Amino acid sequence: MITFWNDLKKYKVLLLMLTPAVIFYILFAYLPMGGIVLAFKHFDYAGGIFGSPWNGFDNFRFFFDSGDAFRVTRNTALYNIAFIIINNLLQIFAAILLFEVGGKWFRKIIQSSLFLPYFISWVVVGAIAYNLLNYDIGTVNMVLRGLGMEAIDIYNTPAYWPYLLVLVSAWKGLGYGTVMYLAAITGIDTEMYEAAEIDGANIFQRILKVTLPNLYPTVIILVLLAVGNIFRGDFGMFYNMVGNNGLLFSSTDVIDTFVFRSMMTSNDMGMAAAAGVFQSVLGFVTIMAVNYAVRRYDKDRALF
Repeated sequence: MITFWNDLKKYKVLLLMLTPAVIFYILFAYLPMGGIVLAFKHFDYAGGIFGSPWNGFDNFRFFFDSGDAFRVTRNTALYNIAFIIINNLLQIFAAILLFEVGGKWFRKIIQSSLFLPYFISWVVVGAIAYNLLNYDIGTVNMVLRGLGMEAIDIYNTPAYWPYLLVLVSAWKGLGYGTVMYLAAITGIDTEMYEAAEIDGANIFQRILKVTLPNLYPTVIILVLLAVGNIFRGDFGMFYNMVGNNGLLFSSTDVIDTFVFRSMMTSNDMGMAAAAGVFQSVLGFVTIMAVNYAVRRYDKDRALF
């Protein structure tokens, strides 16, 4: 106990800086967990969350019997796997390119240009996409018609959307990820590059033998953190890009959008809560399994 109070006094400034984050997670992550009980209840407004009657696993049964469980789970996982692989590869490539390119001002301009899309709201991105891709008035189709080509009905064709969503996600997240990887590259000991240069290594050999091996720990941590959310779709992206277009649900519907529609259309909070619990359990199992695999391979790279 004495050691605890000594540490508290010693690190009081750091702990004070941590306080807002702790309060945030208590209010918006831990306290709302009490709502999990809705997944096992038949919700009615008179009884409220804790006064509604229990119905066991009926909400889960309804979710799986609806035929949507496998589809939205598959879509969520596959999209996130694509996002993790493609986004990280592009971010690493961009970070290495910015690090190796000469010219301080040129580097700053490119870095700022890459970072800009990250600050654009998904609402704005959805509006831009609609104005570009709309069949009747979209810029892309107007150009195609002007060239004598046939217009593309993107908003009524599900097959286009996996590629489109992956592209938009990569474009919007490129700058943020690049900054993190660039920071990791900047932290690499410059003597290693100097030694490689003295040994006659060219730029590609320096990247392969020095940069990429030193980026390995950062890549592992970021991928592990991303894997924890592999069953959580980016609601802002999917909803603002697709909206309530039922023609596209087969290839764009994820667990988050499914839960939202369940609450808005059927007002079935029990089934929506059941889908949310299902999503959380899958995410927990996934991160534990991946962390265990990483720990077996190299325990120093695991999260815990």
